[in-house]
This record gives sequence, structure tokens and C-alpha cells, in this order.
Amino acid sequence: MSTDRIADPWGDRTPYGAGQHWPSRIDTYLADGLRSDDVDRWVQSATVLHSNGDALDIAVKDGRMVGVRGRESDRVNHGRLGPKDLFGWQANAAADRLTAPLIRANGQLAQTDWDTAMAAVVRKSQELLEEFGPSALGFYTSGQLFLEEYYTLGVIAHGAIGTNHVDGNTRLCTATAAEALKESFGCDGQPGSYTDVDHADVLALYGHNVAETQPVLWMRMLDRLNGTDPPAIVCIDPRPTPVAQHATVHLAPLPGTNVALMNALLHEIVENDWVDNGYIDAHAVGFDELTKRVSEFPPERAAKICDVSADDIRAAARLLGNAQRLLSTVLQGFYQSHQATAAAVQVNNIHIVRGMLGKPGCGVLQMNGQPTAENTRECGADGDLAGFRNWSNDSHVGELADLWNIDISQIPHYAPPTHAMQMFRYAEQGTLRLLWVSATNPAVSLPELHRIRAILGQQRLFLVVQDIFLTETAELADVVLPAAAWGEKTGTFTNVDRTVHLSEKAIDPPGQARPDLDIFLDYARRMDFRDRDGKPLPAWTDPESAFAAWQQCSSGRPCDYSGLSYDKLRGPSGIQWPCNAENPDGTERLYSDGKFWAAPDYCEAYGKDLVTGAPLEPTEYRAMNPAGKAIIKAAEYLPAHEMPSAEYPFALITGRTVYHFHTRTKTGRVPELQAAAPDVWVELSGADAPRLGVTDGDFVTVRTPRGSVTAEARITAMRPGVVFLPFHYGYWDVDDAEGNHHRAANELTLTDWDPASKQPIFKTAAAQVTLTRRMS
Repeated sequence: MSTDRIADPWGDRTPYGAGQHWPSRIDTYLADGLRSDDVDRWVQSATVLHSNGDALDIAVKDGRMVGVRGRESDRVNHGRLGPKDLFGWQANAAADRLTAPLIRANGQLAQTDWDTAMAAVVRKSQELLEEFGPSALGFYTSGQLFLEEYYTLGVIAHGAIGTNHVDGNTRLCTATAAEALKESFGCDGQPGSYTDVDHADVLALYGHNVAETQPVLWMRMLDRLNGTDPPAIVCIDPRPTPVAQHATVHLAPLPGTNVALMNALLHEIVENDWVDNGYIDAHAVGFDELTKRVSEFPPERAAKICDVSADDIRAAARLLGNAQRLLSTVLQGFYQSHQATAAAVQVNNIHIVRGMLGKPGCGVLQMNGQPTAENTRECGADGDLAGFRNWSNDSHVGELADLWNIDISQIPHYAPPTHAMQMFRYAEQGTLRLLWVSATNPAVSLPELHRIRAILGQQRLFLVVQDIFLTETAELADVVLPAAAWGEKTGTFTNVDRTVHLSEKAIDPPGQARPDLDIFLDYARRMDFRDRDGKPLPAWTDPESAFAAWQQCSSGRPCDYSGLSYDKLRGPSGIQWPCNAENPDGTERLYSDGKFWAAPDYCEAYGKDLVTGAPLEPTEYRAMNPAGKAIIKAAEYLPAHEMPSAEYPFALITGRTVYHFHTRTKTGRVPELQAAAPDVWVELSGADAPRLGVTDGDFVTVRTPRGSVTAEARITAMRPGVVFLPFHYGYWDVDDAEGNHHRAANELTLTDWDPASKQPIFKTAAAQVTLTRRMS
């Protein structure tokens, strides 16, 4: 690399114009001064440290990983890699990898063998099933496993055990994406494509700091901005992110006011007749309700609520309303708030009323925060049923029962699958007695951490943790199972714009560590799960046979993989689903024909009340949308549940940095990434800092009613009244002398969630900031 990709995360520009092909740029990093000629072999994969799904090849020498290079021919990244892609693979070789199972004895975790560890898990499972039934068991998984592993987990949990308690940490990052798509289109599935960046004349980013969360996608946008006829950018974010710095219009609303702002933007679009009436008449329902609602939100009203300029709202609306090719992306700034689904749905509404779907440059991407979050949703490992099936449609549940060869009554569908926050509440109350956590770290990532640690540490809760390191969560476990990491196993995963990649095994896992698929199947065999013919359930034995079973499950459903195979995915590029006989090369954009997966007998969900979260009855949905059109759903603005006050005058928001992923389980062990962002910091506005007597580099304490974090202050151009903390930092490497843990942002966040998506709130805690120590 000629460019320092820590100092410059996005690398050199390769400008291009509207409708042109994005030029290639092959990014490579090899350790130890190696050259490409020194590499023994290159193994196909893609990144799992953000949701972009950048295709890459893993360099292997002498049986170990030594580097990566971007794959030039892939549709997603055209050879580019971000900082986490380039350096993150080194975590696999960290000295503290888990290499043998651990079991708690006399209050301490001690090394054991697989038979002993699995016997303990099986014995506890059987005891709880006999005494309390399936609802005593719950599974909390990740957004970083492979499709084959999620589907296997879904079959074990929903089918073999029959528990409704299955969710993932995707609940923290992508649940609203799924819910917003269901509300507007009757089904999950991203309508847009990354290639829409190549055609759009307006890019609208709603609470989406793409520069740091998906840096390669930002590279694509930067290259358009540096080319001929660059697109305009509308950015909605209270922080001065790199996106905001490039924006044509930057709106920085107070956290928790997104719905008011969206209603004002839609007010202007409707008021100025920037709508496609023909498209609405032919392809949508609900426009009259929207018109009535947004008429109550002229820019002046929203300006007072959001504390932004009414003229800026009009300027943003003018860009959105006059765009010929509009691409919108949405992420955590909208998703982790109290009206998450309501706000994200309004973004969909803009595209529906403007007829901006299914055409080059015209699409919406309700983004994922994690790399394989799409697969958790498809496979039924995150509070959905496999294949985007509708839990309240008996025929859909019957299809799964037939596929799995079990009785329909064995699959729980008496109520919606249990979301993660409710699962932890059940564990707190004592009805959920075994929790199996795989590849995630809730002791750092969930809100109100003192409560989460108390729940996980209960003696009556049997905690199984399956991971590659002894995380903060694993330290509390009764049994720890060492897992193989990315690059040490084979499987597929799917990115935000539905591109499926195959990741091949490059090296062996260390010690006794096993692939997650093998661990789940081993559990199923030891539990002796059987279908109604007495055959093993699940029936498959390895990744490729698991993928074949998934192809059968997804066939005929929106996320159709029936036209894919491992051999096909070994080609030059990932492939977008649906891929089937009708679309043998994949499908670039959804809804290009104006037809949606919203028919009452086919849709994944009947929708919810956006205020209460109450599900619509099938009869209500059928009456409202008999022809399966897109659904324009209006929303009233409601204030945040915890507002700034005299005692806590700031709104606290949390978020990410380009150098770290999730709770730093991997990236914190990578020298380049850890050195780039070694510790938590507090971001304050230049307007607030003088009033607090704080200068750049001073240490300040951020406090909410739940706890405090002390860290170095960074003074930025952020809007006044807001304070920011990155959420990545746990406590595994920085306990102080008193045993306090003063660096995890989620010590401060509150136990609350969006009523429709059940996504926890990380953006609207009320906080105070005080000077703790002057810069030395």
C-alpha cells in the first residue's frame, strides 16, 4: 500500500461520472514484508467486519493467514478494502484465542474437553425441557455467522426444541431495517442496489455515517462526487461526520425528532406536487392518510421541534422532490431511536410517492449494521421465520413443518417470536433458564449494562457462550465453547444489497476450536433430535448440504437461492438474490415492475401499529391491501421517552468509529486498528465546551441516571446540546484499582425499545457532562 490506510481510511480517488462503470482499485495488505509472489495460495472470501460484504482473497503461507487483497471483479467493491478489511484478519492469530472448552467449577472457569462441556449443556437442556418445557431455553446469536449456521440454529430452536426465544444482536442494528421494509412492502428485502450510486443525482443519507460504517460504499460515493456531474447529498445527522462535510444540505436535528423532520420533508414534497400520481394510483395504498398527516408539519413547526432551520428543511425537500434518480440509505441514527420504524418508513414513503423504485439510481437501502444480518432475517435466527415466512399465516408455518418433516404444532407460532430485550427480561424474571449466546458480547453491547451483567451472572441462569475469545460475556458463562473464526470454516453470507458471497476455509482453527455449524449439529445429535420419520433433525452434515437444504427452504420465497450453488459462487463476483430459474444471474433491483411481495397470502408480515407495535390482524391487512400494493404509512411525532432536563441537559448518542467493529472483540486485538482508536472519547460541541469550561483533550465525565463514563473530550462542530460516545469499548483490558468499568457507553443507555421493531434505544438518553481533569 502506498497510502497509509489508517490516516486515510478511504484511499485514493478514481473519479467517474453518472452511468459510467466504477473504476477498479485493488487494495492489498501483506504482513511481514511479504510480496504476492511469496504467498502459497489465495483463498476466496469476503469481509465480515461490516455490512458491505467487500469481496477479498485471503493470503495463506505455511498454513497461516498473512494478508488479504480485494477482488477486482466483484460487483460490490471492485477490488477496494477498508481499514478493518485490510488489517482485521490478524485477530485470528491473537495469542488469547480460545482453543479448548471451559466449564465453571467452584466458581471458576476451567479447561475441559468437548465431551464434558457438551454433556453439561445437553444435561441442562434435557432437565429444563422436562421440567419447564421449550420456553425455558433461548438462543441469542450474532450478525457474523454464516447462512448455513443460522439456518441450522433456526431449525434446532424453532423446530426441534420448539422455543420462541430466538434472536440475535442484529436486534441492535438491523431490526428496524427489516420492520420498515415489511411495513412498506409487506416483506423484507432491500429494493436498491449498490450500483444505484453510479446513477443517482441525489444521495440522501438518514442517520447513516457511511464513511465509517461502510467505508468502501463511501469510496464509491466519493468517486462519484469527484467525477463529472456529481450527485447532491442530503445528510441528516447531528454530528459533523465526513458525510455531513460533503453534504449539499446538512440537517442536524435534535436526537429523537426524526419523525417530525421526515413529516416536514414529505409536507414539502406533497405541497409542491413533487409526486408521481400515476405510480401512486397504480402501485400504492395509504396516500390520503399521509397527505392528511404531513399537512400538520410545515417546515416551521418541524424547525421548532428539531431545532433546525426551516429554510434548510425546504432546501433538502427541494433536492428530494426534484431528483430524477434518488438513492436513500438509512442506518442507526434513525434505527436506534424511540420512533425508529416510524421514521424509517417515512424514507420509504418518499420513494413510493415519487415513484423512485426499481430503476437505475432509484432505490432505498435500509442498511444493516452487521455483515450477515440479512442472513439472520432470512433464516429465522433473529425473530423471524425461515424464508421470510409469516408467523401468523398457518400455511407458511405448515410449509416449514413439511420441509422439516415435523408436526406444525411443534413450531411455535402462537405469538411473535421473542425479541432480544424481552428474552433478557424473561431471564431476569427466571422463566428463561438456559441462554446460548453465540459470537456476540451482550455484556458490552446491550443497554443499561449493570442490569445485563446482573442477568447474565444469575446462578439460576445456565449461560452457554460460543465464541473465539474470552469476552466480557464469556467470563460470566457456565460453559464456554471455542469456535472457529472467519477464514477457518466454509459458508456463505449476504450483504445489504442482497449479494451472496462464498467464504472458503483458508486455514485450520487453533487447538480444539470448531466451526459453529459443527457445534450446533453436535448439540442436535447429542440431544437426539428427530423428525417424524425418526431421521436426524437437522438432516445435513456439512456446509454444502446445509446450503442445499436452505435452497429448498428459500425456493419460491422472496429470498430465493434455488439458482445458486457453491460452484456458481466460486465465480468472479457475488450474486444477488433472488436467483432462480427466472433470474439465473441474480436480481439487481426489486420491484422494477411495480409489483411487491405484499399479497395477503404471500407477504411476510401484516404490519403493526407504529405507535403501540400491536400487530394488524390478517383480516385488517386483507381489507386494507387486497391487491398487494406498496403501503404508504403515516406517522405522528411523539417526543422521546427520556428528554434533556435541568439536571441532565444533554442528549446522549452512541455510535461507531471506522477503526472498530461492535465490541472490539476482534479489532481491539489488531495492532493497527487498536493504535488508531485505543480508548473511548467524548465528543462535545464547540458551542457547549466553553460553557462547561472544557478544552480539547480534557477529561470529562458523562453521567445519566444509570451510570457514568469518564473519557477524553474532543471538541467538534457537532450541534449544541448533544454529546457522543463510541460504544465499542468494554472493560476487558482496563479495570481500575476499584474494579470499576468507566468506559462502556452502554453503562449509560436505557432499557427501552421501538414499539414496532423492538430495536433498543441508544440515541436519546438524557445526560450531564462535567469537567473531571484538565489535559496534562
